[in-house]
Amino acid sequence: MTETMRFDDPRLAELDGFSVTVDAERQRADIVLDRPPYNVVSMAQRDQLRLVFEALDGDGRVRVIVVSGTGAHFSSGGNIRGFLEASPEHVAHLAWNIAAPARCSKPVIAANRGYCFGVGFELSLACDFRIASDTTLYALPEQKLGQIPGSGGSARLQKMVGITRTKDIVMRSKRITGQQAHDWGIATEVVADAELESAVDALVEELIAFSPLAQRTAKTLLNDTDDATLSVAIELEGHCYSRLRSSDDFREGVTAFHEKRAPNFTGR
Repeated sequence: MTETMRFDDPRLAELDGFSVTVDAERQRADIVLDRPPYNVVSMAQRDQLRLVFEALDGDGRVRVIVVSGTGAHFSSGGNIRGFLEASPEHVAHLAWNIAAPARCSKPVIAANRGYCFGVGFELSLACDFRIASDTTLYALPEQKLGQIPGSGGSARLQKMVGITRTKDIVMRSKRITGQQAHDWGIATEVVADAELESAVDALVEELIAFSPLAQRTAKTLLNDTDDATLSVAIELEGHCYSRLRSSDDFREGVTAFHEKRAPNFTGR
């Protein structure tokens, strides 16, 4: 049963341009950008999204978080006027807020369709999986405003696709399709628009079948070693592997394998 998430934090008493629901039976939370028709993201909304990810990270009912948008578009980007009105101190926190999905210990899926521009693209890049529909267009159009991406977009993109393709996207404010994003390694998967929700549902079901402890460990390890040297990455991987060998989930996984049954992971 899906229910609207209620938060103790008074800063989340009234959500600005999005909704949050939890389906405890499916171990899933949904964050839906909801300011149609283009789901423009306000400055205040960025602050709230960070707080919501932090709250969901501590919610024992939730194993996987899905971020999507109402209607035909994920998000056309941020509220342009908000940048002129925001203080330098507030603007300085933009990247920290939008990086909340990456800091969250749980898997986060972005369900992208239609416009996925500016902060919409940056928020998606901070997620672990990006499922794109064949209607998706990704872009970082800040050059058209005399600016550059300010919420981690160019930095994350360069890690994924290299400097040449990042310059092509950022310096030309170039739009790329979901298929091209998949070919370049930005999108995890690209599907027909009518199949986007079912593809996301299938990925959620796949992820919750694994050990939550192993999932959290894998995400943290991969994020932390993204800019590490090979020797450091291998060393950290070994420490994480050793730690998991003493877990109840590992023993259950090995036992279930030999007994030819599905494992019952508990996250311990």
